[in-house]
Amino acid sequence: MTHAQKNALPGNPLVVVPARLASTRLPNKPLADIHGLPMIVHVWRRAAEAGIGPVVVAAAEQAIVDAVESAGGRAVLTDPDHPSGSDRIWEAVCKVDPDGQHDAIVNVQGDLPTIEPAAVRAVFGPLADAQTDIATLGVVIRDPAERTNPNVVKAVVELPPGGLSGRALYFTRATAPWGDGPLFHHIGLYAYRRPALQRFVSLPPAELEKREKLEQLRALANGMTIRLAVVDTVPLGVDTAEDLEKARRMLAPV
Repeated sequence: MTHAQKNALPGNPLVVVPARLASTRLPNKPLADIHGLPMIVHVWRRAAEAGIGPVVVAAAEQAIVDAVESAGGRAVLTDPDHPSGSDRIWEAVCKVDPDGQHDAIVNVQGDLPTIEPAAVRAVFGPLADAQTDIATLGVVIRDPAERTNPNVVKAVVELPPGGLSGRALYFTRATAPWGDGPLFHHIGLYAYRRPALQRFVSLPPAELEKREKLEQLRALANGMTIRLAVVDTVPLGVDTAEDLEKARRMLAPV
């Protein structure tokens, strides 16, 4: 790899947080109260604390826009019928940056109120490799039950010995890869080169994507390169009332 390939980090990223009220397990969860603030505001603040670029919330409903703007943030209303968060993000990007000034897009999910700003910075880092279209994160699985849990998505990644970043070869709900060595729990944060995101949302769903129910397989099926950085902690995703209570405990004022 040449010096230029190793130092191709985009210089003007935009962080986008997709959010919608339609959640089957926890309705209206972006507006769920956590110590006097809606959950989406906690996510927006933590994404801003990462300090890698401006943050905009891509909202499916006006109520989310109002909540973010009331807290001093920026939000844009998007089509509520988008099939995926990636499509919602791309609409927001086109609305807030039609001239293409931002050369990378960082996707932070709207249900991660305890996400560490360092994790947001970490997902941006692998784009320093000029051959990388999309960057994401993984954590070594330490709980034996997670190795066989289909709700824990595994990243099959080619890592050099002792390395903390490598090319992702596949993502699966199965237990993979076989043999001795670590398994990696995939974390659904992404950083895209802007042309990669534009191409991704233009592609039809791939067959393995539909089979595994994993959107990132569309990128791999179409020859796009995903690079994964290894971090220490899986962030808490709020999907249930129990998750919400845990987030409230984690974010309780000292």
